[in-house]
Amino acid sequence: MAITNNSQTLDALKTATYSFNLPQELIATEAASPRESAKLLVFNRKTKKITHTIFSEIQNYIPKECAIIFNDTKVIKARLFGKKESGGKIELLINRQLNAHDVSVYIRGKVKKETELFFDKNISAVVIKLLEDGSREVNFYHDKTLIRFEELLPVLEEIGHIPLPPYIQRNDENHDTVDYQTVFAKYEGAVAAPTASLHFSDALFKEVQSNHDNAFVTLHVGAGTFKPVESENILDHPMHSEYYNISAEALEIINSDKALLTVGTTSTRTVEYFIRNQNLTSGEANLFLHPNNLPIRVNHLLTNFHLPQSTLLMLVASFVGVEQTLALYQEAIEKNYRFYSYGDAMLII
Repeated sequence: MAITNNSQTLDALKTATYSFNLPQELIATEAASPRESAKLLVFNRKTKKITHTIFSEIQNYIPKECAIIFNDTKVIKARLFGKKESGGKIELLINRQLNAHDVSVYIRGKVKKETELFFDKNISAVVIKLLEDGSREVNFYHDKTLIRFEELLPVLEEIGHIPLPPYIQRNDENHDTVDYQTVFAKYEGAVAAPTASLHFSDALFKEVQSNHDNAFVTLHVGAGTFKPVESENILDHPMHSEYYNISAEALEIINSDKALLTVGTTSTRTVEYFIRNQNLTSGEANLFLHPNNLPIRVNHLLTNFHLPQSTLLMLVASFVGVEQTLALYQEAIEKNYRFYSYGDAMLII
């Protein structure tokens, strides 16, 4: 699939096409305060009109008759600092729960199978598998007793750290426990926030809820969301999978004929995965949306501005095409929009 732009051919299947130059100062390292003061770029696909506004005005731009799907996942304190038996320091980032006891993690520091790692509060982890993608599988123990993942969660609240994305380049601080969590976060399990939702204050969220049919899905965002596409052709990228669940209220909306706005790429992938696998209201979603795999149920998208050559940027291109996506990003750069997790937002209608 090739797209022509000023006699230049853009190949929507080539990873290199999804590159852009972003000034370092436009990478947001702190959340907007208040939340709804972030900038908002609105793009109307029918008229091609671009509107620059602020997030608190979003109610003026959401199509009146559309329903809205939010992701109510809750970020856990997934980053742990500990040591090996030798005394060597170690950093562990939980990626995702695999089953009751097995947990996928990333470990900074050299480990091998059966390496034991030690953390505060008598928590330890034993490496049970080394995987080729760089991840590790571990079991967690408390006082040498094997524990289930849900038993680990309250301890993480005490000893863990908010897993800020690597491009923020600072340690987490107390305010991140609030800033990097949506106001409607409910079900623990994500290691990255559904960032488009971070712009909603309690008041704005309730206002939008009062004006639109709405419901929640849950998708526990994994660390794979930050993994760049490394293959030359995007179709060769092994898409990560994440646990999802669709509530009864969301199911009713998805199966209706109402126009649908999804808040964030995570809600989008959840809805679109379900539509392609209609008997599965929960499970593992690994859908990769891009210009050769277009959305078939979602009509409108609210999202942040994403990393170059990322599956999230390619998802945006599945709504508006690669040429228009790059043009919108260039417009945002010229207007000094803030990028990535703590950055500004874009509404595609």
